[in-house]
Amino acid sequence: MLRIVLFLVLIALAAAGAAWVADQPGEVVMTWGGWKASPTIPVFVLLLGLFAVAIVLLWSLLTTTWRLPGRVRRRRHEKRHARGRHAITQGLLAIGHGDTGLARRHADTARRLAANDPLALLLHAQSAQLEGNRDEAQRVFRVMAEREDTRLLGLRGLFIEAQRADDAVGAVMIAEEAIKLSPSSTWASHAVLGFRCARGDWSGALAILDSNLAAGLIDKQAYRRQRGVLLTARALELETMDRDVARESVMEAIKLAPTLVPAAVLAAKFESEAHQVRRAMKLVEAAWLANPHPDLADAYAHVKLGDSARQRLQRVETLAAKTPVAKTPADRAGHVEGQLAIARAAIDASEFARARAVLAPYVNDPTQRVALLMAELERTEHGDGGRARAWTLRAVRARHDPAWTADGYVSDRWRPVSPVTGRLDAFQWQTPVASLPSDRGTTIESSAFEEAMLAAPPPKRVTAAPRESAAEPVVATPDPVPAAQDNLPPEAKEAVSGAAKETIKESIKEGPVVTPAEPVKPTPEVAESSPVAATPVFRTRADLGKPAPAPIPAVIPIVRAPDDPGIDDEGPSDEFTEQIGTPKAQAGGWRGFWSRWGA
Repeated sequence: MLRIVLFLVLIALAAAGAAWVADQPGEVVMTWGGWKASPTIPVFVLLLGLFAVAIVLLWSLLTTTWRLPGRVRRRRHEKRHARGRHAITQGLLAIGHGDTGLARRHADTARRLAANDPLALLLHAQSAQLEGNRDEAQRVFRVMAEREDTRLLGLRGLFIEAQRADDAVGAVMIAEEAIKLSPSSTWASHAVLGFRCARGDWSGALAILDSNLAAGLIDKQAYRRQRGVLLTARALELETMDRDVARESVMEAIKLAPTLVPAAVLAAKFESEAHQVRRAMKLVEAAWLANPHPDLADAYAHVKLGDSARQRLQRVETLAAKTPVAKTPADRAGHVEGQLAIARAAIDASEFARARAVLAPYVNDPTQRVALLMAELERTEHGDGGRARAWTLRAVRARHDPAWTADGYVSDRWRPVSPVTGRLDAFQWQTPVASLPSDRGTTIESSAFEEAMLAAPPPKRVTAAPRESAAEPVVATPDPVPAAQDNLPPEAKEAVSGAAKETIKESIKEGPVVTPAEPVKPTPEVAESSPVAATPVFRTRADLGKPAPAPIPAVIPIVRAPDDPGIDDEGPSDEFTEQIGTPKAQAGGWRGFWSRWGA
């Protein structure tokens, strides 16, 4: 609307000016040598306008003629550049779908038509990478790194090629050069941060982290978490070398990341050593509510030095009761980590019934830790090596427990960075992916040996009162058969061996004969009943009495069942014998001297 009004105003002004010129009387006299002209004023103004238009047209024609070669050259260059851009586009598309030959042809075309185009250099380098020609790719990336506009892109390509060649030092040097040019470069900062963490340069890693925050690469919350991780790693490294710096670092880390398990464990240890028990317990409880972990339970149990095993059990039960409801399964009494911590403390406190009650919901589908705890429970409570071995065998094929996992790598301890990708704070306490159950069937397939072992009732340790008038029954055994001696002829040996076998068969069929024994004098010693076998798989042998007339004890061969695990060949270890040596080594005189010298 404004333009229309302005156009109308200009037309009105032009009409008014023309009318004013037409109304002016008089003539304009022009003389040039012998030539003289005297037009009127309107005619003079009209001729002056036509002359100006002719001058403008003539100037335009001259400038167009002068600029025509340059315009032709630019037009040809633009057409050539357009063809080069088209070749670059088609080449990048060919690289995208993996056509090596087509990508190479378009790269050659783009290099011929648009040699100075940065995208042509990029296409050339990527096509060389696709073909596997790393030398050519590195050459092109070096050319790009020397140009001002493609320097970062060239350094990025050289960094990737150094990584492919397993040149860690060269890759880090290139990344550090890229950080100097652009502190906000994400790939360079992550590479340098991972390298410094892998080298243990925690101060340098903290400096890189501060620069990332200043460049806006990470937010405030991520910065606090990652700084806490780096401070915890430095504290763990300096725990035995510089405890003051380690304590200062871990205390700052626990403020920045209160749910970080290693930081909470180490901070609780320092507070416990400083006799700040309540503060240490609060640190562990805060981390436990976010992530129940066995290390936290162990630190909570030993938060007060000098406590008994029963006191540690009570403390662990208190911690397990603090597990949030959201982390507790509906069919379980509590979180599995809390229950396993209670079972561990109960075994240490000899509360075997409590340990069995806690592990009962998990024995049908146990994990490795549950199976190992059951094996230790059987060995500690009953001394039953067979059932302990059965549970240990079951632990070999059981499901894995949660572990520190990062990028598919499972570690036995927490680490600040992933060894696979170099990512900071990558380790999580979770079940490894490879050990997750599938739809093929149950995770644990019990063997016949395990079923037989676990079906047999555990032997009971019965403590008898001091005997006053009652006497234990004495098991009467059949008369032993004289043992075959080395000096007997072969016929006598075979006869004696056959008689011994017949005696064993008859004793097994008839069973032991119990005869009353004469009263014996009361003794203050505590008697322990021998285990009674309830299944035919594990047979118990009655103690053979020593008959008076037989000067040599009978030699009876023992035949084991195919699934009988037998008895430990090494036998129970004697700590006293291990410390002072064998009886031969204890001998005195010159014989003992030569025996101790290996003679």
